[in-house]
Amino acid sequence: MKKIFLASFIFICACSCKDKKNIPDVSGIKVQLDVERFDKDFFSLDTNNTEASLTALQKKYPAFVNDFLYNILGIEPSPDSVTKKLSRFIHDYKPVYDSVQVVFASDEKLQKEIATGFQFVKYYFPEYKLPSHVITFVGPLEGYANVLTSSGLAVGLQLYLGKDFTAYHSDYISEVYPAYQSRRFEPQYIPVNCIKNIIDDIYPETNTDEALAYQMVEAGKRLYTLDHLLPETADSLKTGYTQLQLEGCYENEGMIWNYFIQNNLLYAKDPSVMRDYMTDGPKTEMLGESSPGFIGQFVGWQIVKKWMSDNSKKTLPELLHTPAKQIFEEAKYKPK
Repeated sequence: MKKIFLASFIFICACSCKDKKNIPDVSGIKVQLDVERFDKDFFSLDTNNTEASLTALQKKYPAFVNDFLYNILGIEPSPDSVTKKLSRFIHDYKPVYDSVQVVFASDEKLQKEIATGFQFVKYYFPEYKLPSHVITFVGPLEGYANVLTSSGLAVGLQLYLGKDFTAYHSDYISEVYPAYQSRRFEPQYIPVNCIKNIIDDIYPETNTDEALAYQMVEAGKRLYTLDHLLPETADSLKTGYTQLQLEGCYENEGMIWNYFIQNNLLYAKDPSVMRDYMTDGPKTEMLGESSPGFIGQFVGWQIVKKWMSDNSKKTLPELLHTPAKQIFEEAKYKPK
């Protein structure tokens, strides 16, 4: 089969790529959320008096300090190791921290965007206990961007400084995070990744050896849920695709589906097949240079949308707990 995405396609306006959304009014839903700037407090430590400074920091962040030191920084829990490595990290990452303070001089936009997502979480999942804090930190560039901890949602601002941030293009970091990933290191991805953390907590991922079709539906469930929790956010941010890639997926939706059918891939379980269609990457090799990686989530998303359109009374919790096999079989997805 010819590579689908190598063919030129007509640009379609963004509204034609999306279903018309019936967005509920969540303005009256109250959520408690504040932003705690751990990054500022941490980089204000007196490295000449580390032990006393850490004690004071731990009083303010009783649980998160240990998470940060031992899990995020990976420091061995011994006094000498903590003192030495902490001082070195503060020295080495001071330029990154300074850039963070420029990009994130204000917390207002960050707090508002995440809080809006939380209102939708409360609307669709009223029993879920939301975190009440967003804790910002500056950690290793090759480390965590988002972590849901017992203290709250922890956000590593070092990985949201804009795709052109110089450090992302060093030889080492370019190997850790290729360009298709570092282009997403923009502030507008923070709410998306935070809500993804929440979805993963509500509906934890499990290791599965199920067929490709069912794994695509599982990915589609998460993307459909994310779409409802962040209904005003661009689909390109939620999928991680470029806008051009997303438009190409819609324009070639029928051909993509036919590719899976004609190559007998839907019931494949081979790990190499899963890697080709269910993992992030610059492209899906078999579909051409202009295709996005992780094409399986797009296909699964369309299957879930079809099933939900036929089962409009189903709630998001009911969707998440409906077996992927059942959704796949009942959807009878067949794009033109």
